[in-house]
Amino acid sequence: MADRKVTPLWEGKIVRGALAESLNKFNPRNQARNPVMFVVEVTAAAVSLILLRDLFAGRSSLVPFELQIAIWLWFTVGFANFAEAMAEGRGKAQADNLRRTRTETQATLLREGREIRVPAPSLRRGDVVVVRAGEVIPGDGEVIEGVAAVNEAAITGESAPVIRESGGDRSAVTGGTMVISDWIKVRITANPGETFLDRMISLVEGAQRQKTPNEIALSILLAGLTIIFMLVCVSLYPLALYGGTALSLPVLVALLVCLIPTTIGGLLSAIGIAGMDRLVQHNVLAMSGRAVEAAGDVDTLLLDKTGTITLGDRLATEFIPVGGVAIEELADAAQLASLADETPEGRSIVVLAKKQYNLRGRELADTEAHFIPFSAQTRMSGVDMAGRQIRKGAGEQIVNFVRDNQGNAPAELTPIVERIARSGGTPLVVADGPRVLGVIHLKDIIKEGIRERFARLRAMGMRTVMITGDNPLTAAAIAGESGVDDFRAEATPETKLRLIREEQAQGKLVAMIGDGTNDAPALAQADVGIAMNAGTQAAREAGNMVDLDSNPTKIMEVVEIGKQLLITRGALTTFSIANDVAKYFAIIPAMFVLGYPQLQKLNIMHLATPSSAILSAVIFNALIIIALIPLALRGVQYRPVGAAAILTRNLLIYGLGGVVVPFIGIKAIDLVVAALHLA
Repeated sequence: MADRKVTPLWEGKIVRGALAESLNKFNPRNQARNPVMFVVEVTAAAVSLILLRDLFAGRSSLVPFELQIAIWLWFTVGFANFAEAMAEGRGKAQADNLRRTRTETQATLLREGREIRVPAPSLRRGDVVVVRAGEVIPGDGEVIEGVAAVNEAAITGESAPVIRESGGDRSAVTGGTMVISDWIKVRITANPGETFLDRMISLVEGAQRQKTPNEIALSILLAGLTIIFMLVCVSLYPLALYGGTALSLPVLVALLVCLIPTTIGGLLSAIGIAGMDRLVQHNVLAMSGRAVEAAGDVDTLLLDKTGTITLGDRLATEFIPVGGVAIEELADAAQLASLADETPEGRSIVVLAKKQYNLRGRELADTEAHFIPFSAQTRMSGVDMAGRQIRKGAGEQIVNFVRDNQGNAPAELTPIVERIARSGGTPLVVADGPRVLGVIHLKDIIKEGIRERFARLRAMGMRTVMITGDNPLTAAAIAGESGVDDFRAEATPETKLRLIREEQAQGKLVAMIGDGTNDAPALAQADVGIAMNAGTQAAREAGNMVDLDSNPTKIMEVVEIGKQLLITRGALTTFSIANDVAKYFAIIPAMFVLGYPQLQKLNIMHLATPSSAILSAVIFNALIIIALIPLALRGVQYRPVGAAAILTRNLLIYGLGGVVVPFIGIKAIDLVVAALHLA
């Protein structure tokens, strides 16, 4: 897969937009959704009012300290706003380009045999348009005629063009992509407001991102810790008076803000938004953050075979002659019998004969050829021409046809047919009147790279199960070739639904990948339902994720992003709570050293003065948020190791780091504060 175009982390336009949006987020209604930062904003406002009171009351000795505390408290809120705005801005930058594509595109509408130029937004489901080289595809649709190379970089970030043609799993096209060769006729499949562009724009510019269950639980925990520390700080006031120390409200506020988990509180929303943005950059549209998070905890992955593990259509891979027939004669007869066959299988037979034996398609109009279409009753098709009766079809029917023409099937035919069937392929027998010429091997083509991806999923502790309506022999062959852990053959929609419910009843989270209407119930039931964009509308509407590349191997990226989101949130929560250890040693001795001189022994950082210690802790508390924004947006790197190893790594890096870094940071800031005589 080509490298995707990723928005630079600190792109100037995004940073400028985030700075402007940060000011809008100071609205208390916005802050009320985040209890931790709401408390910080309220305390910042309280210190600001005290500052104004002391300023007008002439208490000039208190003003410099209170001014700096107020400024850094407002910075703390502002930095948290900036982190969230940066996460939103990265998604909006991509959506802006897509919006321009949608509004500026003109379409060539086919109506009553005439071509009419109309604006793309006026197209409706069912309209048919023709798109030629150099033109932008005006809307989501399905190719019904023609073959063309399409540049999808505007949507996917992929630099290499892809082939789109009618039939199979390469017929779906997305509005905003460009045809760079030939032409295609497209039937529009989505009304305005229902296209991928509209869904993406709605996703990144929605009024409010829905919180996930774990995020809600963490928010409740952070709110609880905030309440506990508020009670602690309030109780310290009479304790200080008893010891003969007069505590000012700004000092108590500084202690409160430094002790509550402001770091994770300020970055929590940005982590969730950034997770969804990373999925968009991998060309996967997630309908909610809930689905992204669930992907990180998936235990079982169910995959529909056709169109998901395989390309979706069985293709001719081999000609096998019998009875001493030359392979060239078999290939020629197979191609003649398939010239009028517009199915993907029929076209693949023509192409195979052309590639292997240089048999070009021929003009049969002058030979009075009569093509016999396939029917469920006869289970064969072919052509009558120049006294010949060429047929291809199921083995038993072709054998009966040969016998009706006073011929016999060679003894070697049956073993060949059985061998192909056991391998999971489909045998088509070819006959010319009374003679059996040989067998065409039709085979399910496994999508490239899928076996290696399944191995990596297995290393991550995920079990893969293929579900298919094929017979057990065929299913076993495909399962063995693709590398899935298990399979279910002859599966109906009810079977898929029951399997998902059984897994969920055991406490497992289940992901389902599918592309057909028969997959829709299972996609809706699964904890993570990933629909292929090349699939049916019913499947796309049932899933809570849509893969625009229709590449099932991308489940690897989806799971990794989900796990990365969970690990990032856990790591920064650990870091935030561990921060409090150093802040205790910075602020508590500074607050009570006059009343309790023994506490000076806790001043292990040897901070210059009580005022500089408090100010240094507040400054560090604000700056650490801005320092961690890149980590929140990129996410902690995920490695496929066990949960115990991940926990150990988080404790060592972010737990221990959360204790050590503040000691270093607060001491460094204290040296600067003392040198500049700021406190």
